[in-house]
Amino acid sequence: MVEPAARFEEVEIPVPEDVSDVGSVKGVLGVPEWWPTGSRVGVVLAHDRATDMSDPVVAGLHQGLTECGFLSLRFNFPFAEAGKRRPDDDTVLDRVFLEAVQLLGRDPTAAPAHLFLVGKGIGGKAAARVAQSRLRVEGLVFLGFPLHAADKPETTEAEQLYRIIAPTLFFQGSRDRYCDLDTLRRALVRMGAPKALHVVAEADHQFKVLKKSGRTPEEIQAELLSTLESWIGRVLET
Repeated sequence: MVEPAARFEEVEIPVPEDVSDVGSVKGVLGVPEWWPTGSRVGVVLAHDRATDMSDPVVAGLHQGLTECGFLSLRFNFPFAEAGKRRPDDDTVLDRVFLEAVQLLGRDPTAAPAHLFLVGKGIGGKAAARVAQSRLRVEGLVFLGFPLHAADKPETTEAEQLYRIIAPTLFFQGSRDRYCDLDTLRRALVRMGAPKALHVVAEADHQFKVLKKSGRTPEEIQAELLSTLESWIGRVLET
């Protein structure tokens, strides 16, 4: 059910001095009109290495989730905030991700009761690591999980997936050079956590499709949002 209105606020997320030379990173907080009533679900979304929080897939999901009644936040990692191309170390990504999550709980009377983490590329890997901390996470969503180097499934690194305990949804493009689908399916068999895989036909790592597919970016975005919203509903029912 779509909320009649929602508001979006620019926020500053503080970064500890011992973590990065960037004092803070920008974020956008999406607040549904009737928050904090309802199921009180919070969603934090992280971008990939070659983009920032304005990534069309991340920004589109952020807006759609907010309009569907979820308190949602997208944010920049420090390297993106500083305009750098080289991603931060994992420890930096994780600390800033946690700082972003904490922003959702700044008002205890309106803090979400359920938390989902969404990450694209390296943002997904960071989400997986953060979920293994003491943080209570209801579910994880990976947008183009980078399972191996481009076109090299023999370099697969799936150990991180085997440590996940939260329900997990994988969105993967059928042309994703960083995630061979057969290799991913074999890895999912070994995952102990509840998991689901949604393959976006003819999409690449950025969820872009060839013109000959006849599909538009808006259609891809609608597919992602509809699938994600339905999956969150099923997770909350279990």
